[in-house]
Amino acid sequence: MKNKIFTLLLVSGVGLIFSCTSPKTDISPVAQQKTDIASFLGQWTIDIEGGSVGWLEVRQEDGYLDADVLWGGGSVLPVSNILFAMDNVLIVQRSNDIVRKKDDKSNPVRTQTVTSWMEITGNVDRINGILLTPRRNGLSVDTTTFSGTKLPPVGPAPDLATIKYGEPINLFNGKDLTGWRLINEKQTNGFKVVDGALVNDPVQTEGAPHISYGNLRTDREFEDFNLKLEVNVPAGNNSGVYLRGMYEIQVVDSYKKPLDPHNMGAVYSRITPASAAEKPAGEWQTLDITLCKRYVTVILNGVKIIDNQPVYGPTGGAIRSDVFAPGPVYLQGDHGKVSYRNILLTPIVNN
Repeated sequence: MKNKIFTLLLVSGVGLIFSCTSPKTDISPVAQQKTDIASFLGQWTIDIEGGSVGWLEVRQEDGYLDADVLWGGGSVLPVSNILFAMDNVLIVQRSNDIVRKKDDKSNPVRTQTVTSWMEITGNVDRINGILLTPRRNGLSVDTTTFSGTKLPPVGPAPDLATIKYGEPINLFNGKDLTGWRLINEKQTNGFKVVDGALVNDPVQTEGAPHISYGNLRTDREFEDFNLKLEVNVPAGNNSGVYLRGMYEIQVVDSYKKPLDPHNMGAVYSRITPASAAEKPAGEWQTLDITLCKRYVTVILNGVKIIDNQPVYGPTGGAIRSDVFAPGPVYLQGDHGKVSYRNILLTPIVNN
């Protein structure tokens, strides 16, 4: 991208035209043809300017390029387009439909598809790039830099029958927040201890300024482990339990909802539970989670809903990109009311 300025133009039904300030003027089909896409193929964890984490998978399918992307929060989503452009630059598009006007009944009468795009350069195991996001007025763009590291394959599934465990660690003493702290100390802590349970209640007052509630993490960091806990989710609420600060196990009121990668016990947006084992909202439920060699097993209320499945990268809200580094257990505190108790972690010692 050095000394290059790419201008993105959406052309009705046609695609993308890129203009470039390069002295090269040969844009014949032969000049545009690229064959060295191999260095971009695969999965990448991404460190985003400002401290958030993303993920990208680039692949070739049936003679065309495709990709999935995670950018900071939210879900892993398919891209709207991907292009291997001149000078070994990979262009990845993400698009959203924006409602510009509504009628007097709040029905959309004018929408536009707004596209942001990533310009990526790199080599075999590192990439660098910039995300360009059009501002709402369409008169300029915001830019965000990022870098990425290529992930190796996850490898074969571990034999969970042969792994050995260390001494169990009680993460919550039932009395106070000893051993826990906010990830961002500038935010408000909505967690407190009530009758032996760790309760999060991020209350907002109508008409008052919005309160930014924080996520709660363990002081200690861990490698692979088994984590057992009990959780109570009131109707319509949700939270999440993050393994090593990277993989979210969804905590949500999804009783009697169709199977989905955003339901209770799912690896958020990545792994859909094999069956529905939720209890009704307001009841205590049990989670038994094992993370070993980038594979996850989840037992919800005694039912194995994820059976030693690979997790290919971070989920939305991850606080670090290195899938091999130790990390904390953290509890999502900015979404809704939820209670936790009997949080017991047992380290794996022979993986």
